[in-house]
Amino acid sequence: MDAAKTYPSTGCHVVAMPYPGRGHINPMMSLCKLLALKRPQHILVTFVVTEEWLGFIGSDPKPDNIRFATVPNVIPSEVGRAKDFPGFVEAVNTKMEAPFEELLDRLQPPVTAIVADTYVVWAIGVGNRRKIPVASLWPMSATVFSVLHHFELLVQHGHFPIEGSECRDELVDYIPGVSATRIADLPTLTLGNSRDQVLERCLEGVSLVSKAQYLLFTSVCELEAAVIDTLKAKLPFPVYPIGPAIPYFELIQNSSATYGEHGVHYFRWLDCQPIGSVLYVSLGSFLSVSAAQMDEIAGGLRDSGVRYLWVSRGETDRFGDACGGDTGLVVPWCDQLKVLCHPSVGGFWTHCGWNSTLEATFAGVPMLTFPLFWDQIPNSKQIVEDWKVGWRVKKDVEIENLVTRGKISELLKRFMDQKSKEMNEMRKRTKQLQEACGGAISEGGSSETNLDAFIEDISKGQSD
Repeated sequence: MDAAKTYPSTGCHVVAMPYPGRGHINPMMSLCKLLALKRPQHILVTFVVTEEWLGFIGSDPKPDNIRFATVPNVIPSEVGRAKDFPGFVEAVNTKMEAPFEELLDRLQPPVTAIVADTYVVWAIGVGNRRKIPVASLWPMSATVFSVLHHFELLVQHGHFPIEGSECRDELVDYIPGVSATRIADLPTLTLGNSRDQVLERCLEGVSLVSKAQYLLFTSVCELEAAVIDTLKAKLPFPVYPIGPAIPYFELIQNSSATYGEHGVHYFRWLDCQPIGSVLYVSLGSFLSVSAAQMDEIAGGLRDSGVRYLWVSRGETDRFGDACGGDTGLVVPWCDQLKVLCHPSVGGFWTHCGWNSTLEATFAGVPMLTFPLFWDQIPNSKQIVEDWKVGWRVKKDVEIENLVTRGKISELLKRFMDQKSKEMNEMRKRTKQLQEACGGAISEGGSSETNLDAFIEDISKGQSD
């Protein structure tokens, strides 16, 4: 924290405790920026991260009334998180609570509310012991929350644990608010054949939401109306969908970006492409597909002839060479939301992380779904079957077969065909969802109204 700065001494002091992963920190920061920008003279946000994460995001621009505070790292580096994910999950939930409480003791002005990621399972208990209202921020879809909230229904119906590929197409149609879903399209609920440590921690976090004072969804009412309405009616405290929790308010800022040591300006490249002609490809920042599958993707992109911008972490040279030609650009990072909003982008090949799904929906871009794990799988189902704004690259995640470059090439040609009647119908549906998102965040919209109501609640110190 910057001791030299003067922060509001009255009003509302919010402490934000995100789970220390990119897909959790980003929506938490977006929410905090929205809170800070709405009431700059009234709200102070202390954003708590590990020392490692402060190194990643500490220099990012933010409103003056957001400050960082740190707790010690739970593992030596982010690399360790990928190598031992169950160990990382357990460390977050056993090593962070004590230093977080010590931090609360030192913070001034006194804390009036805590916003904690649902997966930080101890945070609600900390707030309750100190009589500080806690809002649990669920960083995934409301649909996935309902599945986990009603997990015992899966057990009662014999759908967990489940073995055998013959069961994968059975429909689950009894989760409140959730449309009929194949077993294969539920979140990957286990890494083995029974409940594992990661699943137990997730279920614990969801069950503890009942002891919070508020539940915040990063979703939009209009995108998941049935499940959100069902949860609102069932849960005994305010449920506020405040999404999309993506940095849409920053689109006007940071108008330039460069790529790598060569200084290639990827926005300049996008500016030179025809409207709607570019496929944006990004498969997330954590889990990866196999090297063999990546080679097939590269070959399929090359053979298809479609224009593409591919974010490929760590192997830009190899995949740039593998794709060949002048139709595409391979980069290690980009400003994803701004890229998706660029008029030359007409499609998004995505791993279906919830933040990416919301960004594509906000930007009005159809999706090719390639989920890898956990909530990405039901997100893919929502995109393809419920919203009808995308196609699957392959039907099932857990079947270990490569999608060949030939299949990929043909799929991309069809998907990016701007004369296709089928695709034009999909683009119309995508624009309708985009308009719903835009309406939600506009004055008087559902998300804007919910955010205002939440600010009023925590400003009054309501905790009942």
